[in-house]
Amino acid sequence: MTTNWLEQFPQEKIIEWRRHIHQYPELSFEESSTSQYIAEILAGFPNMKVIRPTKTSVVGILQGGAGPGPTIALRADIDALPITEETDLPFKSSVDGVMHACGHDTHAAMLLGAAYTLSQMQAQLRGTVKFLFQHAEEKPPGGAVDVLKSGVLDDVAKIYGFHIFPGYKAGSVGIIRGIATSAADGFFLTIKGRGSHASMPQLSIDPIMVGTQIVNALYQIVSRNVTPGENAVLSIGQFNSGNMPNVIPDTAFLSASIRTETDANRKLLESRVKSIIANICQMHNAQYDLDYIFGYEAVYNDNELCDDVQRATSKILGPENYFETAKLSGSEDFAAYTKKIPGCWIILGGGTEADGCNYANHHPKFQIVESALFNGTKVEVQLVLDQLGKK
Repeated sequence: MTTNWLEQFPQEKIIEWRRHIHQYPELSFEESSTSQYIAEILAGFPNMKVIRPTKTSVVGILQGGAGPGPTIALRADIDALPITEETDLPFKSSVDGVMHACGHDTHAAMLLGAAYTLSQMQAQLRGTVKFLFQHAEEKPPGGAVDVLKSGVLDDVAKIYGFHIFPGYKAGSVGIIRGIATSAADGFFLTIKGRGSHASMPQLSIDPIMVGTQIVNALYQIVSRNVTPGENAVLSIGQFNSGNMPNVIPDTAFLSASIRTETDANRKLLESRVKSIIANICQMHNAQYDLDYIFGYEAVYNDNELCDDVQRATSKILGPENYFETAKLSGSEDFAAYTKKIPGCWIILGGGTEADGCNYANHHPKFQIVESALFNGTKVEVQLVLDQLGKK
């Protein structure tokens, strides 16, 4: 295939789409205006069929005109976060307390660019491309589960999805082979003790003391139960109790985030957490309520698809813009797809501190280099042309 399509590459449109979506963010499962905006744009592309597999997701379907072939899906997430934006961008969020602080606006704009470009090349394609704009990546159980249940991906042979990250060279494309992210679990714990005046601790069952012992024991699980070299993280994010210095309270509340890579460690941490909480509470005659939450599983990148991305990136951007890196401790509901379909979750470099991109995803000052999006779209298009292009 030639690269003549680059002559009509929709750079200005990609920026326009990104800025509109950024300015009007919507939270998970509430992406009504965002999904309608995307659906209307897709409907204006030639040869594009638009369907709505769930209330706030969109799929554009491009049937190739060069004969039968496999079906490939490209995925972008479209939801925002409950964060108040602190940038000075002229197109900053117009919605109080809601911001595209994880780059999903950029993912959607890149994929619209790929859909636009490939829709002009329908006669050259064998097979089908599905452009998936997925809702609710940020809120478990995640929109990917709903999309899979809809059946819209039942015929898909491969699925690819980009995620932008500051900290990498703007426009560079990266791969994590094999396990790419962590499973994200956690718990909410209420310790039920017995209150007393602080001068009479013998009359209490002190939930703060019980909670402190639980925290200390939990923080030893990874160092003493997980095999060295296998990544796992347990972090207590909340520990709330009491409101007076001279009153021992009745209850204490703790919550935690737990990250693992393997099913074995996921089960191990669940077992140890539950055992430690039960035994320490029993030791001190405290009662408790534990809500242990299973979130997203780990994303698994198929090695063959990683090779696809490496070839496409090297071809369209040059090998100097391709890199491989270590697994991330974050999580992503793209994992639901990779459990069912060979998939590859791809990193797009959003810029470094030298570019003014000083803040990571989920920060209120999160920013990226917009021109990086062009490379993401180019690789998405090249992936399709490599595999569905008429030989």
